[in-house]
Amino acid sequence: MTLCGSVSALNISGHATAVGLRSPQSVFSYGYPNCSQQNHALAFTSSDSMGHRITNPSANATKTRMRTNISPLQVVCVDYPRPDLDNTVNFLEAAYLSSTFRTSPRPARPLKVVIAGAGLAGLSTAKYLADAGHQPVVLEARDVLGGKVAAWKDNDGDWYETGLHIFFGAYPNVQNLFGELGINDRLQWKEHSMIFAMPNKPGEFSRFDFPEVLPAPLNGILAILKNNEMLTWPEKLKFAIGLLPAMIGGQAYVEAQDGLTVQEWMTKQGVPDRVTTEVFIAMSKALNFINPDELSMQCILIALNRFLQEKHGSKMAFLDGNPPERLCMPIADHIQSLGGEVQLNSRIKKIELNNDGTVRSFLLNNGDMIEGDVYVFATPVDILKLLLPDDWKEIPYFKKLEKLVGVPVINVHIWFDRKLKNTYDHLLFSRSPLLSVYADMSVTCKEYYNPNQSILELVFAPAEEWILCTDSEIIDATMGELAKLFPDEISADQSKAKIVKYHVVKTPRSVYKTIPNCEPCRPLQRSPVQGFYLAGDYTKQKYLASMEGAVLSGKLCAQAIVQDYELLTAREQRWLAEATIS
Repeated sequence: MTLCGSVSALNISGHATAVGLRSPQSVFSYGYPNCSQQNHALAFTSSDSMGHRITNPSANATKTRMRTNISPLQVVCVDYPRPDLDNTVNFLEAAYLSSTFRTSPRPARPLKVVIAGAGLAGLSTAKYLADAGHQPVVLEARDVLGGKVAAWKDNDGDWYETGLHIFFGAYPNVQNLFGELGINDRLQWKEHSMIFAMPNKPGEFSRFDFPEVLPAPLNGILAILKNNEMLTWPEKLKFAIGLLPAMIGGQAYVEAQDGLTVQEWMTKQGVPDRVTTEVFIAMSKALNFINPDELSMQCILIALNRFLQEKHGSKMAFLDGNPPERLCMPIADHIQSLGGEVQLNSRIKKIELNNDGTVRSFLLNNGDMIEGDVYVFATPVDILKLLLPDDWKEIPYFKKLEKLVGVPVINVHIWFDRKLKNTYDHLLFSRSPLLSVYADMSVTCKEYYNPNQSILELVFAPAEEWILCTDSEIIDATMGELAKLFPDEISADQSKAKIVKYHVVKTPRSVYKTIPNCEPCRPLQRSPVQGFYLAGDYTKQKYLASMEGAVLSGKLCAQAIVQDYELLTAREQRWLAEATIS
């Protein structure tokens, strides 16, 4: 359920974080790390929800996924039909915004727009500017596309990713982007369910299912009401009463809750503490990797609105392969087909300014100066703050960015020597103290499919106390938690399933931490510096820190540039006139 289910492998110095491949250790210990350097912990750990217990999950999976000639201990990838998203209000709104770039008047003189960052925000900005007839030049610091959805191939030819990326039905701009690129078939839709581990019953799962025959919000309400294991009926009733103001007050009420943490809001509304413990600790950690006593309630209400008001909003899909090739490369190809450029290994060292404080060029680490008519920064906010020119730091628009800080996240991949039985072709919520969500990528993703070995990809969170630990320490702790999730198949000492190999991807600064009163600090895409714009999920848009937010921010950035075309070309003409006179 992670709306922010993507993380970046960039650290705050702008350099790629080391990613290691290690041999499995013979002895495992787990618990809190005893690393030599530790920071204060961020609590964005387990995930759970309301559901009923399932004692034989593999049998359940067999009903829809097994073929008669396959061993009952195997689960194969089976795609569900793409949900009917194209006629929803949000999808049509996103489609209209996309169409405005294709149908806008062709510019007499296309703008050269230099864009820092080839994540989804930067690629989206460039894609829609190219659609509008302009000439984007995308500069990516690393040797791989994707930013927070980057992935790498190891020496065995296996891919490992920055994060566990889930595509929701409630992502209208992302869904439009797939359609515009002609790659809708690359999303593998899963059954409309949410599945959660039972920490008090190791090896068992709880789930709730959204009936396809009902519209929203009835499908979500029924899914919750049918499941009584997580919350009692009185607790459900008190929570529903607590939510009434949000239902009645609409968007204005939702935005007004930005000043309260989830915990404060629950107390104010008289919602029992157990509701927070059973439901909203999990939801807070899934959305932003932090606890309810830190997360802004606005974030929760926005997510509930997306998932409950759209019939297929909470339906999930996996990409059918690695994100750089299966998603980012088609965007880059589209940009280049329209005359734009995408350059890798082009790390920005400095933003060079003119005498009037506007941007003269981007200076790269290799000494090259990249000049353009317009400049966009589409990097994580922490990178922008590092490179912000001194002359801009006291401008209120930029000064407010100080409160926006990325949270640390660790993504773990483990290849086992056998096929694990206690899993699904779906995203799973671990409800572990150290792990958030996980999936067996050998069954959820076509490119990673393996009939003989399981490949677990896990989000390790909270990560602040662990980010400086060694990979082996992180794997030790992960195996201790997996022994609880797979008690019959995994043990911490590897006396059962054995590790073949693993990769650990550390992200010291990922999506921005959505704490109270953060919303006023999120900048619009158009900056007060003429000709300089921002894109990124931290900028102002309604989908918060997520892949959808990144894509929408790019569209809004491109829209602002297209709207400012006359002003931007007039500025260039004035400079040319001044240069001629001098």
